[in-house]
Amino acid sequence: MFDNTGIFNEVKPGQQFDAKLLSMLMPFVRKYKKFLFLAVALVVVITFCDLSLPYVTKVAIDRYIVHQLDPVLSQNRGDGEKEGIRYFRVETASPEGAEIIKRHDERFREMEGAAVIAYKDLSALSKEELNILRGGDLTGVFWMALLLVGISLTGFIFNFIQLLVMEYTGQMIMHDLRLEIFRHIQRLSPAFFTRNPVGRLVTRATNDVQNMHEMFTSVITFVFKDLFLLAGIAIVLLSINARLALICFTALPIVLITAFRFAHYARSAFRTLRIKIAEINTRLSESIEGIRVIQLYRRERQNREFFGKLNHDHYLAGMKQVQVFAVFMPVIELLGSVAVAMVIYYGGGKVISQSITLGGLVAFISYMRMFFRPVRDIAEKFNIMQNAMSSAERIHLILNNREMITALGSEGSEKADGAEPDRFNEKLSTLEFKDVSFEYNSGETVLKAVSFKVNKGETVAIVGPTGAGKTSIVNLITRFYDTLSGSVLLNGKDVKRFHPSSVRWDMALVTQDPFLFSGTIRENIAYGNRDLSEGQLYRVLELANCIHLVNRLKDGVDTTITGSGKTLSSGERQLISIARAFVRNPGLILLDEATSYIDSDSEQHIQDALEKLMTDRTSVIIAHRLSTARGADRIITLNKGRIVESGTHDELMKKKGFYYKLNQMQNIM
Repeated sequence: MFDNTGIFNEVKPGQQFDAKLLSMLMPFVRKYKKFLFLAVALVVVITFCDLSLPYVTKVAIDRYIVHQLDPVLSQNRGDGEKEGIRYFRVETASPEGAEIIKRHDERFREMEGAAVIAYKDLSALSKEELNILRGGDLTGVFWMALLLVGISLTGFIFNFIQLLVMEYTGQMIMHDLRLEIFRHIQRLSPAFFTRNPVGRLVTRATNDVQNMHEMFTSVITFVFKDLFLLAGIAIVLLSINARLALICFTALPIVLITAFRFAHYARSAFRTLRIKIAEINTRLSESIEGIRVIQLYRRERQNREFFGKLNHDHYLAGMKQVQVFAVFMPVIELLGSVAVAMVIYYGGGKVISQSITLGGLVAFISYMRMFFRPVRDIAEKFNIMQNAMSSAERIHLILNNREMITALGSEGSEKADGAEPDRFNEKLSTLEFKDVSFEYNSGETVLKAVSFKVNKGETVAIVGPTGAGKTSIVNLITRFYDTLSGSVLLNGKDVKRFHPSSVRWDMALVTQDPFLFSGTIRENIAYGNRDLSEGQLYRVLELANCIHLVNRLKDGVDTTITGSGKTLSSGERQLISIARAFVRNPGLILLDEATSYIDSDSEQHIQDALEKLMTDRTSVIIAHRLSTARGADRIITLNKGRIVESGTHDELMKKKGFYYKLNQMQNIM
């Protein structure tokens, strides 16, 4: 383990255009557009309910609780002006009302065909008399209260439905996006995975996708709701008192400037946070995978210190995000309070001067509080948007990566997007390298003008010192990589013309350190053929010398293995991988130093299984132990990326050339 992440450092994508990032997501959103339209329609109803509540309160106050001043019923003063006296109108049609008027005749007067009494004189009436006179108001207040409950209940129901619709939509979009990331990652070439550790890719498919979930479940529709609410409140405020509304709107430019500044800092903070999370996941994944090396070399303290530094950087990034919010949210709250204070001061004076009703002022204050709520909500949603966009940048880097092996046209150019690649559906027989050169990194040639041919049913061994390019030959045959120049031919056809998966369908690869998946032994053996019958399975176990392994396990082939099969020995894992190759019944067998890590006791079982596997099949053996190559029909010796010798074991030993020297060195060792 190194104290430097080196090539595993997270790459900052730079400032991406949000429109470009959103266009990447549109195919996933478009699939569920009907649900989004339904959610927006529900939001319109919910917004209407929210806007109705303060207005119903205004009506209840002005019409039933505190009656508005009627200029017609105002007393004339001596100077020709009307005195601002509030009167309560009493309908004389009621016998009880007529009796009360008669009883307090000195306080009532006839005006405009109705009996009226000044509000200041109502205190002279008894409680029972007031209840009779204001019975209609009490009924009106009851119905207004019932209307408020009805509107609130309606809003609750539509909110519930809207939430269900959006959660379903958001979950399905994330479901499809995660599948697309996984599908795309599987298509990328091995070169991509050498530069991107597991922790980073896991973060992309999990954390980053989840960060975008709330954007789809709340931002999309609730932004509509907040915009509708802002527009509706503005219209209602202007209708109540245009001058007071315009005074309150003077705070909007400050809000907008604050929001734009907040957006800039929030995006930067979230981007850094996403990078640090990926780096933590990467280091944690590597530490778990390499725990034996860490413990053996007593690097626990250094590794902990390095992880602690990454963790502290993540903490600082999180605190930067908190600081941005700690400034922005109180500023919005302060501006909202200032606006309400302006309403109370200016509007209160208007109520005193009878320019605005008390109900209008109460409604105005309610609407102003509501006005800054969507402003604050939009800011919060913008924060979620910034978080999601920082994750979208990382996902875009993955989905936009075209580092994959593709089929080429007959003229040698890459097939156009959407063009159906050619399929290689023949049973493999012959393999040929024609003047092949290859490099992993530019300027560092691994293979130089390599040419050889393997005929049907022939076994060819490729030997050479470490770094000679042996494994690179396997990588080119399987199209994990493509040649720099020259051609790899299967059955006389250039593999570059065909889709990689079709080239690999009739191959089996047994490596020096086979990978087993979490699951049962049965599932690992049948990985290439899920329709394997019980009889076929046990026939394969016999051919691969796995019977003794299965018999000693309590659950046999249904024994569960985890951690890439680390509970099994190297030899046992190798036998299972050979059984997996048998199941595929391939035409071409590739053995990449398949016995390098095996003890001498296990080697005999494996060699016997490999001989059965290679019978009547074309085989290429990458051999580190030269004893493995002796039985091959032909041995190709590589050195520094070039073929230096070719022949049988006896022929090469007689030449006493490079192969002979390798034998001598291994015998001494």
